[in-house]
Order: sequence, then C-alpha cells, then structure tokens
Amino acid sequence: MKNIGKFYINGQWVPPTGSDVHALINPATEDKLYDIPMAEIADVEAAVAAAKAAFDDWSMTTPAHRLGLLRRLLVLYNDNYDEIAELMTREMGTTLAFSKSAQAWVGTAHIEAAIEALEKLEWSEMRGTTQIGYEPIGVCALITPWNWPMNQLVVKAVPCLAAGCTMVAKPSEYSPLSSIRFAELVEEAGFPAGVYNHITGHGHIAGEALAAHKDVDMISITGSTRAGVAVAKTAADTVKRVAQELGGKSPNIICMDADLEKAVTEGVDACFINVGQACRSPTRMLVPAAKMAQAKAIAKAAAEAHSVGDPMTDVSLGPVVNEKQFNHIQSLIQAGIDEGATLVTGGVGRPDGLNKGYYIRPTVFADVTNDMTIAQEEVFGPVLAIIGYDTEEEAIAIANDTVYGLSGYIQTPDLEKARNMARRLRVGSIWINNADWEATAPFGGFKQSGNGREHGEWGLHDYLEIKAIAGYTG
Repeated sequence: MKNIGKFYINGQWVPPTGSDVHALINPATEDKLYDIPMAEIADVEAAVAAAKAAFDDWSMTTPAHRLGLLRRLLVLYNDNYDEIAELMTREMGTTLAFSKSAQAWVGTAHIEAAIEALEKLEWSEMRGTTQIGYEPIGVCALITPWNWPMNQLVVKAVPCLAAGCTMVAKPSEYSPLSSIRFAELVEEAGFPAGVYNHITGHGHIAGEALAAHKDVDMISITGSTRAGVAVAKTAADTVKRVAQELGGKSPNIICMDADLEKAVTEGVDACFINVGQACRSPTRMLVPAAKMAQAKAIAKAAAEAHSVGDPMTDVSLGPVVNEKQFNHIQSLIQAGIDEGATLVTGGVGRPDGLNKGYYIRPTVFADVTNDMTIAQEEVFGPVLAIIGYDTEEEAIAIANDTVYGLSGYIQTPDLEKARNMARRLRVGSIWINNADWEATAPFGGFKQSGNGREHGEWGLHDYLEIKAIAGYTG
C-alpha cells in the first residue's frame, strides 16, 4: 500500500507534520505490520481547513451529481472487495471468511442504502407560503472504531457525502489499512479535493482537536461510552451536533415456550460473532431458571464447537484486536470466576496449542446474577453470561437493568408476546427470533448507548439541517 504513512488532505497524499507513530501489530502473530502516523494539531487544522474550503461548492452540487459519484464509488468498492476484506483480517484479526461474508459486505450494503436514501429524499416541501428545506450541516468529523472498520466508516462517510457535507475521517489506529484503501477509492471515484479528508491519530490529541474545532459543525463517533462522553463534553463549547453510537450489553430473552436447543445455540453463535467484538452482541442470555441446567449443556456444546486459530485459515474465531483488549477480557473472565459465576467452558488464558497471538478461549458463564461485573461491563470478547429468571416480568426488568440500551433479542414462537415485550425493552434495536439484519433499518441506542440513528434514510438525515424560508411564494 503506497499511501501508508501519509494523510489524505485536500486531494493529496501528504506526509504528517510530526514523527509520532503507532505500531500496528498483526493480532494473529504479534508481529509489527507498519508504523502508522499519528496526527498532530497542525494536521487536524489542515484537514479541517480543506474541508471548510471545499464545502461551499460541494454543498451546492445537485443530488444527481453526487449520486453519480457515489455509484462510481460503489463500483470501485466492489471491484476491490477481496482486497478490502483481507486488509481487515490483517489489521484486526477477523477471520477471512467472516471478513468476506460480513465485514466487507456491510460496506457494499451501506453504500447501496445511502444511494437509495438519496434517490428518495424530498429536499423541500411547502407549508403555506413557507418552504421547509434540507441542507447539508457543514464540515463533519467522523471518528470510527476498529471492530467493524468498513461498516463504521462507510455508514458515516457515505451519507455525509450524499448529504453534501465535507468531512475529516479519523479511523482507529488499530484498523487503518482498510480505511486508507477506502480513501484511495474516494479519490479514484473523482470526489473533489477537500470533500473527503483522512487522518489517523490518538483520541486525546486528534479526536479532541476535531471535537473542539470551531469550524467543525458536526462530530459523529462510534466507540466506547467513555470516549463518547469525552467528545460530547469537548464539543459542547462550540454547540456542534454530536451523534454517538456507543457501548452495549444486549439481553437475549429466551422465553419458556422457545425451542431451547435452537435458541441457546444461536444465542452463543451470535454472541461470538466477530470474536464478540460487536456492540450489539447478545452477551446476556436470559433463560427460565427451571431450564438453566439444560441451557448450560447446550451452551457448552455450542461454544466448544467454535474453532480458534489463524484467521487466514478455516476457523470460526480469530484473535481479538490487540494486547490491551486481550488483557481486558482476561481480567473480566477472572472477575466472573471470582464473583461466583459458574464457568461452563473456556476461562482465562489462550486456547490449547496457541502460544502466540491475542486468542481468547470461547467462554460461557452460567448462574450469573445481573449485578456481577460480567453482566454489567462490556467485555467485547467471546464471553457469554447466562442469567436465570422466573417470570417474563422479571426477565424484562433484568434486561433493562443496565446503563446501556443498544439492542435486544427475544426468542419465542408467540409473535404477539414478542411484540409486547419489545415495546417494554429500553433499547434502540430488537431482533425477534434472530431476524435478519437490514441495512435500511435505523440503528442506534437509548441511554448510555448513544443518540442519533445511522443507516438508510435516518443516517442521511443525521447530516442535514432544516431551514424554513417564509414568504417563499410571495
């Protein structure tokens, strides 16, 4: 990759102003891949200045013009699909099979959804003699995490482009390779200089500078709740819009009438997707207390069916992203043991036969109470907590007893009951009987899981302001 070590600012690949770098480590081998430059304040200033200078012209382009460029970007993305998938496997350890089937695929899905939303958007309407219109909000800062590199970058950048905004994208330094490639595709697609700018940098330097910058009109961040709070506090001084997609501790309520074998097995598999590194993972499995023993046995078999190893080979699970995350997960597994949860399978340490790489043993705890650390803190690894309940009322109370409110899952053949339960869960997205994910459905959370909604038309509206012009018709 010829542009590793550079930033994309004002249509040019330029060297950083400073010398600070982040050593990008292959999580499967612990070998260094590249030194990734870390932006300093001067780099942030240059990127924001480029976006600001480009905004006036870009914001006045027609939706048809922007659609043409977005369709060209979609073609380029799909043409480079396999390369993008392999880059994500190298940088953050997701298995190559999953990278191709999901990590790269969601990029395609979100570009298509943004194009569809732009095609359908009515840019103005009349209320009496007043025109109500949508306009791009301005210069946007996009801060994205490492766990779904293309999903979280594309779901922000493409609606931002569609709306007529300009931007500075700051992907995580732990998964920069695919994001660099995406910036190259934006350039190749023909977007004007300054519309899309790409930097990498530490959150406490580059992220804070973007959040505080007077010329940034909006900041969109996906990350931990801690990071979201810090960004919101910094952004408050300039009263910019802040959109946040943050952490989760999603409940999976398995009702008494559910097919226990199917529901528990699918629940384990869903929890372990992307090695558990997904904010909407159903990490708290709620089962009827009378069926706890059966649930343990099913979950044990399901977890132990997952193979762990080199993500470039035919395995279920690769490593987690880095040493810090590995140590964090180990400490939370130990906390589960120390606090008295039943360790059904897995535990601390690497899986047998793996002495190098950030590999986690697929772990299931049962007899968990909702006040335990593993039931309240976001583990972000292949660790499932099974909690018993006596009544569905109690299950709903347990499900809502968390600071998070991102997603929820309900398993029952009684659709009317599922719908009623869904109304009572304080979360932004619910999957009944493991329904398919759809790119056009809104995604975001309640409580400390954030605010705003991404995907489809909702994601497009995030980057639009509303203007009323009275007397428009004279």
